[in-house]
Formats: sequence, structure tokens, C-alpha cells
Amino acid sequence: MDIVLWILIIGLFITSFVALVFPVLPSVLAVWGGFLIYHFFLNPAELTAFFWVSMIAITIVLMLADVFAGSYAIKRFGGSKWGEHVASIAVLIGSFVYPPFGILILPFVAVLVVEMQQTRNFSAALKAAVGSLIGFLSGKVAEGLIQLVMVGWFFLEVLI
Repeated sequence: MDIVLWILIIGLFITSFVALVFPVLPSVLAVWGGFLIYHFFLNPAELTAFFWVSMIAITIVLMLADVFAGSYAIKRFGGSKWGEHVASIAVLIGSFVYPPFGILILPFVAVLVVEMQQTRNFSAALKAAVGSLIGFLSGKVAEGLIQLVMVGWFFLEVLI
């Protein structure tokens, strides 16, 4: 039974990294699923209170980084509020349309179109669209690194 649970835990951790490319999958929830399966079904005494509090804090940072990276980049590159909102929606829709490339192409094109309608200036619209792409990619890199820390910390707690 322990082997099945470990396979499930590792599968959830892998799913969390796959979710970086397919945002409809729950990335940080998959990591937490692995933690909770270990805690409730394998060894409830192993993970310390410091671990749990730290994971909550890291999860909050991860969620904030994911939300604000795209918005910050679009603003930094001269995009509008509409560009920010459209980019967020386009990432979700893009994960269903030609994944994983849809999450890159659709937000870029959507922000370009929205900013063109707003400014009627192709150069400024292109700059904002590039900002949405940079924001999305930097947010995913940050999310991946943070998840790597979470999973690594888990294994250090469990194995040492």
C-alpha cells in the first residue's frame, strides 16, 4: 500500500509541474495533495509545524507571484487594464486551444488586438503584447522554482 501512495504522491508532484504548461491543472493544489497524502496516510508525525507554516507562506507567495507577474509586465510595457484582464482570460482559454502553445500565442494576440483598439498604435500594442508574454513566462518560471523548493523541502523533511 505504501508503494501505491508514494506513486500517487510523486504523480501529484509531477502533475504540479505539468500544470505550468497546462494551467487548467491545479499546480499548487497538486503539491499540497502530495503533502496531505503523506501526512494522513503514511506518517502524520514526520512533517513539522514549521514545515506546514512555511508551506502556507510559500503558497501565498506563489499565488501572488503568478497573479501579479503578468499584470506588472503588461503595465511596465505600457499596456492597459483591459490588456491585463484580456491576457488573464486568454491564458485560460489558450490552455484549451492548441496546448501548450495556445497559452503563449492566444494571450499575445489578444493583448495585441485589445491594445490596438485602445491606442491605435501598433508599436505600443506590440510592446504591451510582448510584456504579456514576458510576464506570463516569468510568472511560470517563478512558479516552477517555488514549487521545486516546496517539493525539495518535502523530500528533505521526509528523507533526513
